[in-house]
Amino acid sequence: MTPTLDRLIASTTEIDPPLAALDLPTLRANAADLVRRAGGTPVRVASKSVRCRAVLQVALGENLTAAGGFRGIMAYSLHEAIWLARHGAQDILMGYPTADRGALAALAAEPELLNRITLMVDSDDHLDFVSAAAGTTSLRARLCIDVDASLRLGPVHIGVRRSPLREPSAVAAFAKRAAARGFAVVGVMFYEAQIAGLPDSSPPIVWMKRASTRELATRRGAVVNAVQSEVGALEIVNSGGTGSLEVSSADPVVTEVTAGSGLYVPTLFDRYRSFRPHPSLYFALSTVRRPAPGIATLFGGGYIASGPAGRSRVPAPMWPTGLKLLRNEGAGEVQTPVTGRAAADLGIGDRVWFRHAKAGELCERFTEVHLVESDGSRTAVPTYRGEGQCFG
Repeated sequence: MTPTLDRLIASTTEIDPPLAALDLPTLRANAADLVRRAGGTPVRVASKSVRCRAVLQVALGENLTAAGGFRGIMAYSLHEAIWLARHGAQDILMGYPTADRGALAALAAEPELLNRITLMVDSDDHLDFVSAAAGTTSLRARLCIDVDASLRLGPVHIGVRRSPLREPSAVAAFAKRAAARGFAVVGVMFYEAQIAGLPDSSPPIVWMKRASTRELATRRGAVVNAVQSEVGALEIVNSGGTGSLEVSSADPVVTEVTAGSGLYVPTLFDRYRSFRPHPSLYFALSTVRRPAPGIATLFGGGYIASGPAGRSRVPAPMWPTGLKLLRNEGAGEVQTPVTGRAAADLGIGDRVWFRHAKAGELCERFTEVHLVESDGSRTAVPTYRGEGQCFG
């Protein structure tokens, strides 16, 4: 058992599961490691991988703005961004475009929100939509342009399907059109998912990552130069993720990197060569029945992560050691059976501790997280859900 999990278990013995617990010493160490890996480049916190204001404050300070190498938030929902801005956040970059008319109307109606929130766009259709929702063609909204950062090898596309904008000339032309319509083009973003989001699990993947790093380093600089020739100096050149901080921050044109999963370190980040994982967030379930001598059934647990369906997206039992999910049942909506050498010793009410596959998504399953300090003291804080917020 790790010191982290030992501390969480000892601190939560009287709480009935299901429960989520976060080890603050490990969280702080993970935050410091993200800053170290960024090598002096400011780290923007990806809120989708956190989904808890108290944890955002650990990285960014009470005002959710900047502290200790972290600066600003990358939000995943415009309603979320507005909510965070009204709680003090000064610098919020949307990670994705929005089609939320109500949120855009609210943004347009408050000059302070316009100063604090930067929208993400990648097409003229986005500009049309923003103007229509705002009810004006002269909205001075801050814009960041999402640029395709995937690797292309002939007809092969490696990476996620995001922006249609890729080549410097096309990005610059779009920036010019946006500026001509009165928008403030303040940044560009490159999310290299094929580098940041894939573990170093095989030589072909390692080779692919290196090839993608070389290609993007050249094209990213060309895009930035082309855009700046049309709209002037950019405030934001955003890149990276938890799995690619060293690579992204090494490019001199990058002004900031983004990370969030590295604070919690879910199971999808267990096989990276660039850093050693130290999980800080766990959840516990109770044993509620014994259907067979070698099987214990737990209450709840079907917290399946997003992405391609498969074994990598299911929660992993961590304690007691030697447990595994049943192949034919997996993690269930209401019950999760486990087997293995430790299952025979689990009695009614005994708990099993798990890790989730993706970071912030676990917080959608709980209204509170128990923060545990090094001395074992515990504080319950609300997740987004616990504050009555559900942003999708």
